[in-house]
Amino acid sequence: MDRRRFLGSTALAAAVLPLMGTGTAQAASRGHLLPPALNKGDTVGLVSPSSASSERLSLQLAREVMEALGFKVKTGAHYDARRGHLAGTDAERAGDLNAMFGDREVKAIICVRGGSGAARLLPLLDYASIRANPKVLLGYSDITALHCAIQARTGLVTFHGQIGAGSWNRFNVDQFDRLFFKRELMQYTNISDDDDELVPRSNRTLTLRGGTARGELVGGNLTVLTALAGSPYLPDFKDKILFLEDVAEAPYRIDRMFSTLKLMGALDQIAGFIFGECSDCTPGDGYGSLTLDQIFDDYIMPLKIPAYRGAMIGHIKEQFIVPVGGMVEMDADAGSFRLLEPVFSGS
Repeated sequence: MDRRRFLGSTALAAAVLPLMGTGTAQAASRGHLLPPALNKGDTVGLVSPSSASSERLSLQLAREVMEALGFKVKTGAHYDARRGHLAGTDAERAGDLNAMFGDREVKAIICVRGGSGAARLLPLLDYASIRANPKVLLGYSDITALHCAIQARTGLVTFHGQIGAGSWNRFNVDQFDRLFFKRELMQYTNISDDDDELVPRSNRTLTLRGGTARGELVGGNLTVLTALAGSPYLPDFKDKILFLEDVAEAPYRIDRMFSTLKLMGALDQIAGFIFGECSDCTPGDGYGSLTLDQIFDDYIMPLKIPAYRGAMIGHIKEQFIVPVGGMVEMDADAGSFRLLEPVFSGS
C-alpha cells in the first residue's frame, strides 16, 4: 500500500470508529475490514476461481448445498467454463470475482472448488471494489492465494473452509451455522471420534511447544502460500498466528517450503504456529526422508513460540472454518484456539 492510500485509509478508519461496535472498531483500528453478517434468505454467489469442475454434478451439488443452507444462489457467468484445467480464462475468472464483489445483491462469495490457478488472477482483481464492498469469501486449498492477496491489499477478513462442491456433513454444516448465522466467537477444538480404541487416535493434536499466544490468523495451504513469496500479495506475518495445511506433498518438498518461509523472514516474525493436516504426505521411494516431526524440529522448535499440529484444518472430511485475519488466542498445550473478537461488521 502506498503512503497516500495508507494515510487516506487511516483517516477514514479514525472517522468511522465512533460509529462502530466494539468488535468492528477493534478490527478497523488494526486496518482490517469485516464483512457484513449473513442471514438465511440472502443471495450468495458461486464462482470457480481455480480449476474447472470435472463433472456437472459437482456444480449442481454446490448450488443445492447453498440452497439447503437457506440461501438464494447466483452463479458466476463463467463458473462452469473450461480452458485446459482452468475454469475459463484468467480474465473470465477474475471478472466473475470482481462482478460478485460489485454486486450489491450478493452477500457472500462461495468458491465451487480449489485445484490450481487462483494466483494467476491476483493482478486482475479490483481491490478498490473489494475494499468498498466487503463480503464473505469462503474456500480453501488453492483459494489460499485469494485469502492472502485480499488480506494484504484490503485487510478484509475472509474464510478458509469448505468449498461449495465439497462434503457438507453434519460437522461442516454445524461450523457454518455457528459461525455465519449464530455469529459465535468460535472455540476451535478437535472433536474426538469413538473409534473403539482404549486411547483415542483420530483427530489428535500434538504439542510442539507449549504456551498461549494471541494474534491475527494468517496462512492456508503451504504450497500456495509459499508460491507467492516475493510478490506483493503476501500479508504481513509480524505477530501473527500462522496456520498451515497441505496435501499430497512429499516431506522433502514440505522441507523446501519451510525453508522458503524461513529465508523470507516469515517464521521469525510469527507469534504462534498451528499446523493442520498434511494428507497423503508420505515419503516416496529412495534413500530415505526427513519426517514431518524432524521438519518441525528444525524450523518451528527454534522459534520458541507456542506451536501444535493436528488441528482439523486441511484436505479432510470434517474441517474448521477459519477466519483469515481474525483475532484469536491459541493454547498449544490444549491443542485449540478461539476467536477473541467478532468477525462480522456490526457484531
